[in-house]
Amino acid sequence: MELYRHNNALQVKRNRTGELEYLTFPLLEQTGIVRHLFSTRLGGASEGIYSTMNLSYTRGDEKEAVDENFRRIAEVLGCSLGDIVCSDQTHTVNLRVVGKQDGGKGILVPRDYTDIDGLLTDEPGVMLATFYADCVPLYFVDTRKKAVALAHSGWRGTVGRMGMCVVDKMRETYGTDPSDIVAAVGPSICQACYEVSEDVADAFAAEFYKSGQTDEILESKGGGKYRLDLWRANEIVLQEAGIPAGQIQVTDLCTCHNSEYLFSHRASQGKRGNLGAFLGLV
Repeated sequence: MELYRHNNALQVKRNRTGELEYLTFPLLEQTGIVRHLFSTRLGGASEGIYSTMNLSYTRGDEKEAVDENFRRIAEVLGCSLGDIVCSDQTHTVNLRVVGKQDGGKGILVPRDYTDIDGLLTDEPGVMLATFYADCVPLYFVDTRKKAVALAHSGWRGTVGRMGMCVVDKMRETYGTDPSDIVAAVGPSICQACYEVSEDVADAFAAEFYKSGQTDEILESKGGGKYRLDLWRANEIVLQEAGIPAGQIQVTDLCTCHNSEYLFSHRASQGKRGNLGAFLGLV
């Protein structure tokens, strides 16, 4: 399948195992201490609007199909379903430190937490999982302290500086120095596809005005409508959190432009499944 890419340089790598196709970031792979992927729509067991690799139990898909989809993802990652820990996303900047005692939550057993949009761990063998259909996945790898984090950042999370919240939590929990972090901004909706209302634009203008970068993330269409660049906004947040620019890889794939390959809430008008981001220490 031919994809619409935003950059000539490869930012996100396509991989295939059997029917399953998934994406990885070369910069994260080069750390040598993590396993990670971002799922696509290809290679799953779901049908209809969920075709085929849906990773949501709450959108109306058959449970057995979602179970099988997670099993296939786990096989590629070299882990079991009992190693995966799932978020409970509600567009907050709430974070949770997890470990092996949390394995399987959200798949095999119910979660005993709510309103968690980001997960952190320093335990090898724990696989973090967060979910998407236009919002921004953020990956973090502390190469010195050997800790990882994965966070969901929609417009609310981005204006709330989710990336900085994660870095602060990693510093507090693991003693992380931001200069040791390698990060990635994952596949999500691009600026050309993401029209927002004036109240959202005003919130971003107020938050990013102090750094003088409002013009980099907002483009007026007139009539109180704007195009918002979540990729650049999150990159700015990560840089301001202290992560060196050369250690941040930003996606070149838009979910909305590539809605046959990646689930997009906007392109499908809500009739869709969920993609998954996965990250764990080897």
